[in-house]
Amino acid sequence: MKRIAVLGSTGSIGTQTLDVVAHHPDRFRVEALAAGRNVALVLEQIERFRPHLVSMSDREAAEQVKLALSGSDTRVVYGEEGLIEAAASTDAELVVTAMVGSQGLKPTLAAIEAGKHIGLANKETLVSAGHLVKEAAKRKDVMLLPVDSEHSAIFQCMHRDAPQEIAKIVLTASGGSFRDKTREQLEGVTVKEALAHPNWSMGAKITIDSATMANKGLEVIEAHWLFGLSYDRIEVVIHPESIIHSFVEFVDRSVIAQLGLPDMRVPIQYALTYPERAVSPSRPLDLTEIGKLHFRKMDYERFPCLRMSFECGRLGGSAPTVFNAANEIAVSRFLNGEIAFLDIESIIEQVLEKHDPVRHPPLDQIAEIDEWARRIAREMRL
Repeated sequence: MKRIAVLGSTGSIGTQTLDVVAHHPDRFRVEALAAGRNVALVLEQIERFRPHLVSMSDREAAEQVKLALSGSDTRVVYGEEGLIEAAASTDAELVVTAMVGSQGLKPTLAAIEAGKHIGLANKETLVSAGHLVKEAAKRKDVMLLPVDSEHSAIFQCMHRDAPQEIAKIVLTASGGSFRDKTREQLEGVTVKEALAHPNWSMGAKITIDSATMANKGLEVIEAHWLFGLSYDRIEVVIHPESIIHSFVEFVDRSVIAQLGLPDMRVPIQYALTYPERAVSPSRPLDLTEIGKLHFRKMDYERFPCLRMSFECGRLGGSAPTVFNAANEIAVSRFLNGEIAFLDIESIIEQVLEKHDPVRHPPLDQIAEIDEWARRIAREMRL
């Protein structure tokens, strides 16, 4: 029985992770959960999975959980310290990092230092500090198992193949909520329209990122670190059906792809059971039902956030940190009705223009640069 911790247990990836666990009660034991402020859902998860430790985002939420758990053996903590404790201080062998944003960096590093393998669903961790995370994982002999569907697909396609045998990897993108709109048609689009993703059911932030293609940009940077490939060997194509999750072209021009219906439980389960496979609750893929698959070349003028992510990735150092931080604030401002949809990319670009990249920043400097970028993005008036 594999012991796991789930960070971000009440979010989209976290709840689907626990759904996978519930389908295989003989294979997994939940040691720890970390959540935000959704007390009601956390209590349901505690009742079902009986973790030894639960961390909430703040003291008030933790006190509510403690009160409801009076007499229980589950220990409740909170805040950044509690999140790090949930990541590193239990008997979990695998930590699924399913929280959104750069808050995942410190607990992921703490889990790696504690020798725990990582089910990586928090792409911002590698975007913000890929050099630190990869160095720590190598030093501690820890696996970084991708949970994102695209990276899981690449991982499965290139499994056991040497990097020098790979010509390139191709990440597929659904195109998001506005994939069929021109830039002119994006003027004045609403939050509700942006959140209407045609293929996936995801959290608000990642759905907006999908619409701007910032999410694919973060995935490009994550792929660079996960698979050790230069940015010249990473491509993106639009694939509206989201059936081919990504593919690998080898030097002999063979192409291997991973296919499946859009269901995040498949890559989540593969990360949990790796190197084995298990029966999945997901529906099987019937290609005769699908009929046709479509692909479009990426238009970097239409999706400038993706262009900027490649530029930041190639610059390296602190540039991806700034891209991610500015994007998080810009998306939050859009969701709060403060700015227009197209202002997201304008804010990112202007913050990047103000930043002088640092080549190999240590963790404390990454935190300072991240906070600087957030402040500039928050204060920017368009």
